[in-house]
Amino acid sequence: MTVIDAHHHLWDLGVRDQEWIEGPELAPLRRSFLLPELAAEAREAGVEATVLVQTVTVAEETPEFLALAADSAADSDLIGGVVGWTDLTSPGVTEELARLRSLPGGEFLRGIRHQVQGEPDPEWLTRPEVLRGLRAVAAAGLVYDLVVLPHQLPAATRAAAAVPGLTFVLDHLGKPPIASGEPEPWAGRVRELAALPNTVCKLSGMVTEADRRSWSVGDLKPYADTVIDAFGPRRLMFGSDWPVSTLAAGYGEVVAVTGELLTALTPAERDEVWAGTARRTYRLPPAGGR
Repeated sequence: MTVIDAHHHLWDLGVRDQEWIEGPELAPLRRSFLLPELAAEAREAGVEATVLVQTVTVAEETPEFLALAADSAADSDLIGGVVGWTDLTSPGVTEELARLRSLPGGEFLRGIRHQVQGEPDPEWLTRPEVLRGLRAVAAAGLVYDLVVLPHQLPAATRAAAAVPGLTFVLDHLGKPPIASGEPEPWAGRVRELAALPNTVCKLSGMVTEADRRSWSVGDLKPYADTVIDAFGPRRLMFGSDWPVSTLAAGYGEVVAVTGELLTALTPAERDEVWAGTARRTYRLPPAGGR
């Protein structure tokens, strides 16, 4: 079985601070998480390739990630793609995307993401300047990762409908309220997004949306079942959300729990979630090399 981790992060506090890591609950994340540590965890869990996803809205991060992916290609070949950040509202977004593609490792750029979850305007994704930026992302042949909260899902659905030529990838199931055990209105909203053919979902981030100290597979299952039913295996992919996931579970545990959540699927359907969907969506090379 091939496994692709379609969502993880890396950061080096010696290069820049991660200002979002604050408070006692996030204290375990206040250290550097670098590629060698991730590579060891991934190898032990049987992961073949990964997608490195932006963490902060800092322009310098994406070129650094692209260079890291290029460097890793000469060694472990682990990072297969990068989801970076750029200012979607900038009039020069088309030129900036082209510049990123021209940088060392630019061929690894597969998508763009913005921390929409931190935007106070629930309609941020439908602003005219944002939609213009999303069309530029589509024209560049990239995908767009959605990191949104449940109340922002309706705007995400409208944005996906307005830019049908762009694939929208929903990170972390849209952050359902697993800890509270109340699936609505999240479930209805995520089904509306899934009704659009240009949407994909990551089976990721669940353990940290649950009660981090006492979660169980049973807590996660209703939410996983909702997106499995709504998107189907060919539009669903696995992501570890490492190292954020370490607040609630180890890397191997996240992989194992995901396997438990997929037991009702056929082997072919499980293969789609583990690797097929990520490979198509992020245009990753076939198993065995570039």
